[in-house]
Amino acid sequence: MDRSSKITRTTSETEISVELVLHTVRESNINSGVPFFDHMLTSMAKHGRFYLHLLCQGDNEIDDHHSVEDIGISIGQAFKNAFSEKKGIYRFGDAVIPMDDSLTLVAVDLSGRPYYHYKGAKLKGYIGRYSEELTGEFLHAFAVNAGINLHVRVFSGQNRHHIHESIFKALGIALYKASVIDSLLADSVLSTKGTI
Repeated sequence: MDRSSKITRTTSETEISVELVLHTVRESNINSGVPFFDHMLTSMAKHGRFYLHLLCQGDNEIDDHHSVEDIGISIGQAFKNAFSEKKGIYRFGDAVIPMDDSLTLVAVDLSGRPYYHYKGAKLKGYIGRYSEELTGEFLHAFAVNAGINLHVRVFSGQNRHHIHESIFKALGIALYKASVIDSLLADSVLSTKGTI
């Protein structure tokens, strides 16, 4: 089963190329043009056991918003393609990740029905030049374009870096768990409808 995908996306604001390979410990190569976001995506890929080659050329002289949102769209589409027909996958995945003072839960359902919900610390400040609200923009764009149900709950945290990193690590792990092949399912999908 092919567990990989390539996506290119070109707009007047960004030019993005994505290569994704699921279930590998190959080291990712990420250049979003937004250094803190690179760190978050690298953590997500490492703990999610997927390879991500990402290159984005965006209008960062204006703002990082376009780059981060469009990367969410592109990576979401790459995951949707890599999930393919979803035969044999666990479908559901979750992770509760402590990172020093922060504690975050992420739960996903590879349902084909996009939904995103966040509850927790308000993401309204800055980490260096990185606007915290961009994490929400990425998560929403990713969930919609991957066609997944995504819930994020931050229970505690004071350090803003730790809060964001716990979110991305938990998302990676939850996606890994949901996309693992269950040998009991053989060539079927985990749905009473017979399709996901």
